[in-house]
Amino acid sequence: MNNTKKVIVIGGGIAGLSAGIYALKAGYEAEIYEKNTIPGGECIGWNRKGYHIDNCIHWLTGTLKGTELYEVWKTVGALSDDTEYAKIDSFYTSTYNGQSATLWNDLERTQKELIEVSPEDEDEIRNFIQNVEWSKQCLFPANKPMEMWGIKDYIQMGSTMADFPKVMKEFGKISLEEYSKRFKSPLLQKLMCDYLPKSYCAYSFLVSYATMAMGNGGIPMGASLQMSLRMEKTFKDLGGKIFYNKGASRIILEKKTATGVKFEDGSVVKGDYIIPTVDTHLLFGKLLPGSYMPKELKAAYDNPKAYPATSGFQVAFAVPEDFNEGETIFIDIDPIKVGSSGFDRMYVKSYGYDKIFVKDGKQVIQTCITQTDADYEYWKSLSKEEYTALKEDLVKQVEERIAKAFPSLEGNMEFLDAWTPLTYERYCNAYHGSYMSFVTTPGGKQIKMKGRLKGIENLYVAGQWTNSPGGLPVAVASGKFAVQRILKSEKKSIEI
Repeated sequence: MNNTKKVIVIGGGIAGLSAGIYALKAGYEAEIYEKNTIPGGECIGWNRKGYHIDNCIHWLTGTLKGTELYEVWKTVGALSDDTEYAKIDSFYTSTYNGQSATLWNDLERTQKELIEVSPEDEDEIRNFIQNVEWSKQCLFPANKPMEMWGIKDYIQMGSTMADFPKVMKEFGKISLEEYSKRFKSPLLQKLMCDYLPKSYCAYSFLVSYATMAMGNGGIPMGASLQMSLRMEKTFKDLGGKIFYNKGASRIILEKKTATGVKFEDGSVVKGDYIIPTVDTHLLFGKLLPGSYMPKELKAAYDNPKAYPATSGFQVAFAVPEDFNEGETIFIDIDPIKVGSSGFDRMYVKSYGYDKIFVKDGKQVIQTCITQTDADYEYWKSLSKEEYTALKEDLVKQVEERIAKAFPSLEGNMEFLDAWTPLTYERYCNAYHGSYMSFVTTPGGKQIKMKGRLKGIENLYVAGQWTNSPGGLPVAVASGKFAVQRILKSEKKSIEI
């Protein structure tokens, strides 16, 4: 008789694949149930007209060998010691009024260039670079959940992050928009607000740039979907079973214990432990009664001003291969209106750095116009016909603006695809179409769920919504943490 306990994972995205892999490594049976036909959740791509479109990785935190997160990515098969990364030497470039400024991975080069662009901002530029340098100390802790930390862990973190508290003191409670006003140069003001939504806490941006500058934010060659498929292979090679086209409809509770999952097709699967890795809006809006939602999470959903969700209207084109290979460039545009919001900046990202995005002398370029909660509501209010018409009209407007900024592309752009916040909602059940968790703003506290829900035994929550602002690092670590919490409940070693 088989006495091995079974873990059921709901969702085959990065968190679900991670949970399944770590469950198997910890000695459990593991089954993953995914509503779509492929693994990866939002870490995927798709093909249009023979071109591959990437949906996810602009840069991957955790590519630096020796970091805790790198070890997790390696364990789940996403990365290996011989993984190749795109040869890109900058974070992005911002242009404004004929001028441009680049955030190079080489901080000295950035400092020199920014001072040349705006000598009157020299002191503020030097302060910015110093704080980015200190932000390199902010590494994602992926060894075990923080509630399992001992005094030694805190001492170690304190010693490795000795200067980072200075960054938090200065930038932890101000928005990027507020911070940008310290610079006199309009171009530098744009540079500071271009990459992340301007309502974000400024420290988030400094940490993001530091991640790139220290070599901990590489882009694995082969695109996002390939990384998800490598994780799926690791899971299967360890003996795991993954089932597709199996959308969950309800988590079965018996005497306050999670005992199984009922699916949309009416089937039921029983297990000893349940790990839902789905969007928390779906988890507490459908799979479980809303009364189980933690208070701090409910407060975030109830206050979208302090806890906004961010999505995008995105378009992909095929253009000549020699166009700005591997660069992300923000440009000024004639305002584009979506719903109640007008947007006057957008980026163009070239994907020619990887042959998977190149075909017949052409490469894929993509752009994203940031979408807010209000924009999501607008898209949602449209009929099917209005939705299709708006998409077509916006594609035309985006194409015109890119051609205006880059005249060489006039008549040289082949439309491939466009997608909206509703695409993410439909495909991934994403709250308001958000591809990350709640934005960390000065008005809101960081959401940190401990994975256990009051009143339910044998259920351990994972996924990017367990820790704002979400993203791939949170997702992959949360799968590991869920299994470590199961091990602790059984009084077993949490070393996996």
